[in-house]
Amino acid sequence: MTGYSRSPTILKGALIYFGAPMLIPIPNIIIFQYNPETMSRTLKPWQPPTREVSVNDEGRIQRAALTNEQKLALSQPYDPEETFSLELMLDATDALEKPETHPVAFISGVADRIAAIEMLMYPPGDSLLGGLLGSVSGSVSISGGGVSIGGSLDGVAESLERKQVPIVLFFWGPGRIVPVRVTSLSIEEQQYSPILYPTRAKATIGLRVLDLDDLVKVSGDPASGAAVEIATACYKFTRGQKEVLATANLANSVESIIGMLPI
Repeated sequence: MTGYSRSPTILKGALIYFGAPMLIPIPNIIIFQYNPETMSRTLKPWQPPTREVSVNDEGRIQRAALTNEQKLALSQPYDPEETFSLELMLDATDALEKPETHPVAFISGVADRIAAIEMLMYPPGDSLLGGLLGSVSGSVSISGGGVSIGGSLDGVAESLERKQVPIVLFFWGPGRIVPVRVTSLSIEEQQYSPILYPTRAKATIGLRVLDLDDLVKVSGDPASGAAVEIATACYKFTRGQKEVLATANLANSVESIIGMLPI
């Protein structure tokens, strides 16, 4: 009898980067080599301004008049800010056992995977070094959608293009596909090859979910741009699943109420 494993097939998490300057963006998929065993999530709702108090001449505390924003104690103009924190282990040990089938790992270890994650924090475009060497800056001022630099050698103010980091999708199974921005990245390189490329590393990544308001700010219109359309659809899909699951929890509430009744 042919043996088989009863272990379920586990999907791999991934970061999907839409950065190709094309009509239909081609995704660069960074699949997790090993899914993290734990992941931290934080939801932070919008908070109205805190109430102010004052102290009179008699030393008694008096409540100051509330502003219009302070009166909106239960208002929620935006979706809660959701963040993720996870650790990814990168290891080229298995690949190095067969260098003929893994030439990239044989040369650079896990440096290519680290670089792919790092580039999620850089705006796509030309090399930054070439732009910096082209002029000497004396003063900087921000206005509108660009940055103006004055005091250059030719006496003419230059305007730098306002660049944006790419839209990234965080894929964690069909129940969680959300557009995110990488907010932090800490890399611990643990082992090295003879030419000092890392062969084992741990990457701690912080992600912030981009809501519909963020996507409007990115593009000016959530319907413009294929990448923004995909990100918007994924956000709505995941939000819809939350609502469905929350509704399904009503069955648990009914069971709990029945359990509270005296027998």
